Amino acid sequence: MLLCGNSLSVAPKKIQHYLPPCAAVLGSRWQLRCLTDAAYPLRVKLYDLLLTAAILAMATVLCTLLRRIDDGSGYVNLIFVLTVATISRWTEGYFWGIFSAVSGVLFVNYVFTYPYWEFNFTITGYPFTFLAMLTVSMMISAMNTQIKKQERLRIETEKEAVRANLLRAMSHDIRTPLTSIVGNTAAILENEDSFSPEQKRRLLEDVNEDAQWLIRMVENLLSITRMSGGQAKIEKDCEAAEEIVGVSVSKFTKRFPAIKVSIEVPDEVLMVPMDATLIRQVIMNLLENAAIHGGNVTQIRVCLSREGTNACFSVSDNGVGIPKERLSTIFNGGLSGVSHNNFDMKKNMGIGLSVCYTIVKAHGGTMTAENLDSGGACFRFYLPLEEGINSEIEG
Repeated sequence: MLLCGNSLSVAPKKIQHYLPPCAAVLGSRWQLRCLTDAAYPLRVKLYDLLLTAAILAMATVLCTLLRRIDDGSGYVNLIFVLTVATISRWTEGYFWGIFSAVSGVLFVNYVFTYPYWEFNFTITGYPFTFLAMLTVSMMISAMNTQIKKQERLRIETEKEAVRANLLRAMSHDIRTPLTSIVGNTAAILENEDSFSPEQKRRLLEDVNEDAQWLIRMVENLLSITRMSGGQAKIEKDCEAAEEIVGVSVSKFTKRFPAIKVSIEVPDEVLMVPMDATLIRQVIMNLLENAAIHGGNVTQIRVCLSREGTNACFSVSDNGVGIPKERLSTIFNGGLSGVSHNNFDMKKNMGIGLSVCYTIVKAHGGTMTAENLDSGGACFRFYLPLEEGINSEIEG
């Protein structure tokens, strides 16, 4: 189904029939997720307990099987030392490593050392075995804790660098339109009689455009705040993807009436769990990026399709495309925008795209950018579908 401009229409009754139950289910699911996130430390402890028990059980089974082949017990100590090392590596902190070391020594003494099924602490080398296991567990736990600490520090440093870069770039972008607004309004107020109505209108149009741009920047800034820490605190509802696309395109064509926008959607209704406001922002950012930074763009094509278990949204234009050196860092939010006239130099392409990438990632999706062979650029992002709902609609 191919539509032009903002003439997008979908089957309202079909959508309304499935939207309320889906929204209720997803609302409950996200409430449950909030409770689950609050219980994260308990989940970690339970995971470590089950992992420790499973590894100790596997070591015991392996020693039992080997004892049927060889009555010697030399391999038992080696297996349990490796067991302690494995548990220390894959659990949090020191507790489970020390626990497995003590348990391993006692278990070897009780089950695999003669006399069997009773403790005998007078065995030669017993203190050495215990000390060896304890030392192994402490060393590996310490190394593991340090590695995880460094990894968390690295991730936090990267996140802070990205946020600082975004905020620095935004402050740069906000300052210029504010200066323009102040200058234009001051010119009109101080020299009202010296301007013709046409000149006043042009100045006011510039003020309006700068104000619209500031609104978009504030929306992006709010989205960055919501995505703080790399984890989006978003609430998803099941939405008809066609409606989200249609609303976004309709809003865009009011601001850029000279650009022809075509929309291509599938015959089926794609229900996608999403924060509708954020996804509309993604589509608007992509459309405005094409209009402002594409370079003499006259046509934009918006496509919605189903690819496996994902809904694919794509925005392509007939502009000049993206410089090859920027393709690999296009979503990093750098300060250097790609502009094709002096007026657009104040608008940074990277900020909106970085916000788009963050929003899509927070929805469990992916986003790509490429240049088209025919000219222009194409941005695609993929969001997971709600399989049960879409299958029911298709039926």
